Parts: sequence; C-alpha cells; structure tokens
Amino acid sequence: MFDYYLLYLLVPLFVLIIIIIGVVALFNNRNNNMDPNQMRPKTTAKDFLLNLGAFISLYTIVGSLISLLFTVINTAYPKISDGYNYYGSQSISWPVASLIVFFPIFVLLVWFLEKDYRIESERQNSLIHKGLTYITLFISGCVIAGDLVTAIYYFIDGQELTTGFLLKVFVLLVIFSSLFIYYISDLRGKLTPPLRIFWRIFATAIIIGSIIWGFAVLGSPRTQRLIKYDEQKVSDLQGINNQVRSYYSDKRTLPKTIEAMSNGNYYVAKVDSQNQKQYEYVKTAETTYNLCAEFNKAIGDKNTPNYYPYGDSFWIHPAGHYCFMETINPNDYPPYPKAVLPMPY
Repeated sequence: MFDYYLLYLLVPLFVLIIIIIGVVALFNNRNNNMDPNQMRPKTTAKDFLLNLGAFISLYTIVGSLISLLFTVINTAYPKISDGYNYYGSQSISWPVASLIVFFPIFVLLVWFLEKDYRIESERQNSLIHKGLTYITLFISGCVIAGDLVTAIYYFIDGQELTTGFLLKVFVLLVIFSSLFIYYISDLRGKLTPPLRIFWRIFATAIIIGSIIWGFAVLGSPRTQRLIKYDEQKVSDLQGINNQVRSYYSDKRTLPKTIEAMSNGNYYVAKVDSQNQKQYEYVKTAETTYNLCAEFNKAIGDKNTPNYYPYGDSFWIHPAGHYCFMETINPNDYPPYPKAVLPMPY
C-alpha cells in the first residue's frame, strides 16, 4: 500500500524542482526582453515566490491530510495480525497543526495569483506556473494509477480487502483525482470564478471533516494529552523496573524502598509528572515486587492504542490505580565468578 510518509520525504525534491524551474524562468526573461516581437509571459520574482509558496503549501496540505486520514483509519480499523505488530504514532497533532496553518496560506496565495491573472491573463502561461502545474498533474496521475493497480492486485491475488485497506484506496483516489481535475481545468482555462469557489468550499469541507473525524476517533486534544501522560508513566515505571533489576544484579537482593535506589548509583523517576505523586514500589517477597501508578485511560479502549511502543503487552493497564506485578528469576543473575589471586613466588 502507498506509504504516505514518502510525501514528506519527497518535499525537498519538489522544492528543488520548483527552484530550478523558477531560475530557468527568470533567465528566460532576458530573451523575452531582447525580442519584443516574440514576447512570452514574464516570470517576475513575485510570480516565482507566490507560485513557490502556493505549491509547497499544497504538497504540505496533501501530505498532512493523508497522514491524518491514514492514522484515523489505522485506529478505527486496525489490521489484525498474529505476529509482532509495529507500533506507529497515533498522534494527529502534527498533521492537524499543518492543515490549520498551511491551508489558509494556500488559499491566500492562490487568491493573490488569481487576482494578478485577472489583470494580466497571459501571466497564467508563465513557465513557473505551467511547470509546477504539469509536475502536480504528473504526480497525481502516477498516484492514481498506482492506487488502482494496488487495489486490483489485491483483488486478483486473493488477498483480504479489509475495510481499512479500501478506505485508504478511496482516500488516495479522491485526493489525487481532485488535484488532477482541478489543475487540468486550470491548464485548459475552464476554471471560472464559480468553479474556483466550489473547489475552495469542497477542500475546506474535506479538511474540516477529516479533522473532526480524527478527534472523534482518537479523542480531543485533552484526551491526547492524557494519553501522553500515561505513556510517560509507563516509561517511568519501565525505568524503575530496569533499575530494580540492576540493583538485584549488583546486591543479590531487592531494594526495600525506592529511596534505597535513589541513595545509590541508580537513577529513578520517583514522581508522577501529572499529579506530582510518588510512584509506588512495593517489595512483596524476596523476588517479587509491584510497581503502581494512577492512569487516565485504559489501554485497548477506542481512544488508545492496544500496545505501547515497546513491543511488550505486559504494560497494558486499565484506567485508575493499577499495579504491575514483577518477578525476578534468580537463575538469570548468576553469582559473579570469584577473582583468581596470583600465586606467590
């Protein structure tokens, strides 16, 4: 399936191509000024920067929108696997922030360009504008073709067409088909003012709807903050757990309290950063102990991932106060070999 992270990796390449096209277009102006009878549309610095900003904003919007929708789809329709599942980030903070900032910038820059093109319509045929438009059409066509090929391959090959997979195919098809239709209409001069307004409303509705869907599936910003607090608590408890095992490896006994490790050469995060309460460490036997904390959300509900990003299901917890029960196997910690003293001569 199409990897939407490639969009972010390809942004520097797009920017380089845009700069090259802009430089070529600016140098072409010298030839335009030399022969008035063969004048072609000039590319000014203003044209270059407006088009550069508009298309970079466009690629950022597309990448962020796909990232947002794929994350929501992965959460709402998780892939079932019997093997090890790699945990990917389920935060939508970055794509949502990018959409909120770059979409108004894109609309504003396009409005400036349209305003200039209404005054001097021939500038719409400038090399920088046409070059970037053709690049966008080429990329859109490639993604549409790849998207359809992937869907047909999965069907012919007998692979399971899950709801999540079909939704991703649909997302890519809608986004890049819309881009293709918009820019092919722009090239052919068929984008009338009412059509431009329609596309603005359509794009705004898609972006707002996607953000609302994201918050509905993954939770509000407050919910996301609570989940991050829980992730930090699990990370702190894992650090304490590692230090307890190091303490046992060194001393062949469990520490009586968490302060016993703090007073030695062991670093432990003793305090919960959310409520400023001390994490609980309770030695229950010679080789067993509990690690406890207060959690905001239960792992496995609709707003949280099934696993933390450590590949260990041991750290699944409910909401509220919960203790993880740990056991040390003494056989895993053999005694250090006795030092061999040199024989006296």
